[in-house]
Amino acid sequence: MKKESILNNNPICKTRISAIKDTMEILSGKWKFHILGTLLLGDKLRFMDLLREVEGIGTKMLSKELQDLEMNLLIKRTVLNTKPVTVEYEITEFGKTLGSIIDEIAKWGIAYKNALYKRSE
Repeated sequence: MKKESILNNNPICKTRISAIKDTMEILSGKWKFHILGTLLLGDKLRFMDLLREVEGIGTKMLSKELQDLEMNLLIKRTVLNTKPVTVEYEITEFGKTLGSIIDEIAKWGIAYKNALYKRSE
């Protein structure tokens, strides 16, 4: 006899797992947290500023990630009427709600590195 899944019997758990899955899909990838963290600290930044700040990212990947973040309402793109055209990116109010999560992830990462360092001593 097969053991029934905990999720099948618990609608709260099912909703929670679904929400986590949706969140991870939106924020997945190597660069999104770095871009969001940079915009949280940098206010409005131009494309080239972001390219310099997000070390290791290429122009195509940055462009793709910015499009994804804009589509998911986490950043706002503003085209300025200049010659040549200037584009600025800023985090939205909804995107700012990720600030405490990003801070906690950073704290966890520091604690994890410290634990590994202590373990290797």
